[in-house]
Amino acid sequence: MADEAGFPGAGEGNGGNGSGPGETGEAEEAIAQLFDDYLAGFNDYDVDRISDCFALPAIIWQFEKGHVFNDEEELVENIEALLKALEKEKVTQSDFHVVSSHVSGAAALVTLDWVQETADGEAVFEFTCHYQLVQNGTDWVIAGIVND
Repeated sequence: MADEAGFPGAGEGNGGNGSGPGETGEAEEAIAQLFDDYLAGFNDYDVDRISDCFALPAIIWQFEKGHVFNDEEELVENIEALLKALEKEKVTQSDFHVVSSHVSGAAALVTLDWVQETADGEAVFEFTCHYQLVQNGTDWVIAGIVND
C-alpha cells in the first residue's frame, strides 16, 4: 500500500456511534489489510483475490453509469474485462495513496488516488475512487465504488 501511515482521519468525528478508540484502530487495520489485498489482486492480475474484497450486491459507478453486481459471476466478469483492459495498456504496477477515510460503526468511507503504470514507470491511468465499505463479521468489504 502506498500510504504506509495507514488511514489518516479514520474514526475522526465519529461522534456517538458507540465505537471506542480500540475498535476504530482495529477497523483501520482491517481496512488497510482489505486494500492491501485489493492492490495485490490488481498487481497479480488475480480475479479471485479482487472479487473476495467485495460484498454482494455491489455497486460500481464509472463513466457516469451505475452498475449493480448481484452475484459473484457478474462481478468476476467485470473484473476480468478490467484486467484485460489493463493488460492491453501494458499496466504492470498499480498503487494508491489514501486521500481520506472515515469509520463509523460498521460503515466506512475511503477515498484513494490511484496510479497504474507500465514496467518502465510510465503512468497509464491516474484516477480517484471513493469506496463505501461495510463490516461483515470481523471483515471489511467493498459495497460500492464511485470512480472519478
